[in-house]
Amino acid sequence: MGKEQKKMALGATSFVFLFILTCLYAALFTSNLTPFESWKQKLSDWRGIHNKKADRTIEINESVKLLLRRLVRGEDRIKLDTTGFSCHTDLHSELCLVNKPVRIDNSGLTIYVPSSQSYVNRTLKPYANRDDGTAMSRVSPVKIVNGDVNAPACRITHDAPAVVFSSGGFTGNVFHEINEVIIPLFITTRHFRSRLKFLITDYKPWWVSKYSKVLTHLSHYEAINPAANGSAVHCFPGAVIGLVYHGKLALNATDIPGGYSAFDFKHFLRESYNLKIKNVSEIKREKPILILISRKKSRVVSNENEIVVMMEELGFEVVVTRPNRMSNLNKFAALVNSCSVLVGAHGAGLTNQVFLPDGAVMVQVVPLGLEWASTNYYGAPTKEMGVQYLEYKIEPEESSLMQTYGRDHPVITDPASVFAKGYYAARAVYIDAQNLKINVKRFKETVVQAKELIGRSSPLN
Repeated sequence: MGKEQKKMALGATSFVFLFILTCLYAALFTSNLTPFESWKQKLSDWRGIHNKKADRTIEINESVKLLLRRLVRGEDRIKLDTTGFSCHTDLHSELCLVNKPVRIDNSGLTIYVPSSQSYVNRTLKPYANRDDGTAMSRVSPVKIVNGDVNAPACRITHDAPAVVFSSGGFTGNVFHEINEVIIPLFITTRHFRSRLKFLITDYKPWWVSKYSKVLTHLSHYEAINPAANGSAVHCFPGAVIGLVYHGKLALNATDIPGGYSAFDFKHFLRESYNLKIKNVSEIKREKPILILISRKKSRVVSNENEIVVMMEELGFEVVVTRPNRMSNLNKFAALVNSCSVLVGAHGAGLTNQVFLPDGAVMVQVVPLGLEWASTNYYGAPTKEMGVQYLEYKIEPEESSLMQTYGRDHPVITDPASVFAKGYYAARAVYIDAQNLKINVKRFKETVVQAKELIGRSSPLN
C-alpha cells in the first residue's frame, strides 16, 4: 500500500514538472523570438515600466509646482518660480513655500531646502496668530536651511508635498482652533484635493482626534507626528510651511486657489461630518430647536433658568449646552446642524455657527464693553455663511460690573479708556470678570424676532 502511494506521488510530481516545461516552452518558443530575444524583450518591458515610474515622479513634481504657486502672487510667485523657495509674512501669519525636493529632519524640526545660493537660515513658527506673544510662546519654531549644505540622508520618502503647521498656540479653545488652524488649513490646502501630507508640530493627540474628520477630508494620508520618530528624516517633493490666514473666521474667496468661500467651507464641514441638513427649511419639527450655550466661568447668565422658561413659552424646544457637551465635536456638530436658533453670550461657543444649517439664526448677547469684538469675531462671519444674525446688547444694569464699579466709573461710562490701557487690562475687566443678569422682558423681543427670521432667505441662498 505504501509503495503504491509513493508511485502516485512520483507520478503527480512528474506531471507538474512536465506542465511547467510546457508552459516555459510556449512562452519562449511559440513566437518568432529566440529565447535570447524573448528575455531581451522582457528586460525592455521592465525598463519601460521603470521609465514610466520616473516620468510619473516628474509629473508629480510639476503638479506640485502648479499647486504651490497658486498660494502666492506678485513678487512672491516670481521668486518661487525662479528660485524654488519663497516666504510671505503679514501681521497674523508667516508662510514659506518650496516647489522642489526638501528634507525634513524631525529631530530638530529642521527643513533643508537645496540651493546653489549662499546659505540662509530662517526660523518660522507655523501658527496663524503671530501678533499674539502668548499664543506664539506655545508654538515650537521650525528652522529652514536654504542653500548649498550637506543635508542628512532620507530615511522615509514621500510622493506628496508636506504641509507643516502647529497644533499649539491657543488650541483648547474652539474659536482659536477653528479660526487659527482649521479655516487656514482649508484655505491653504483645499485645492490640493487631498494629495498632500500633514506634518503637525506640537502634536496633540486629542486635537488630532477631535478634528480627525476634517484632517482626513483634506489629506488622504495619516498625519505625521515628528515627536513619534524624532530621528527620522522625511523627504518630500515640495512643502508648505505655515498656513494662510484671512482674518476672524474669514475666507476671502478672491484670494483662495479655487475661489472657495465661507459658504464653501460650511459645505465642506457638512461633508466631513456627514451632516444631513443643508437648509433650516428641511427641519420638520413641531417645535424648532433652540440651543442655548451656557457659560460657567465668565459672562455667566445668572438668571438662565428664567431665560429658558421664556424661550419655551415662545414655542422652542430649548437645549442648554455646556462645555463638556461640546467636547465631542462629532456629536455636537450634528446637534447644531439640527437646530434653528443658536443663542449665547459673546464667547468661543458661538464659533459653532459653522455647523448651523443655512437660514438658521444666531443671537449673540453682547456684554458691556465688548461691542466691537462681538460684531467682528462672531457677527460679521454669519453673513458669509448664510446664517441670520441678531445682537442683544445689554444695558449697564444687566452687567455685574455695575455692582462692582458703580454707574459713574469709567469702566461703565467709558470702556474705550480701559481698552486704551491695553488688551490684557481690558480683558481682565470685560471678559474675565463680567457676568450677566438679562432683562427677560427686553430680551424676549429679540427671541421673538429670531423666531420670525427662521428660514428667511439669507444673502447666499
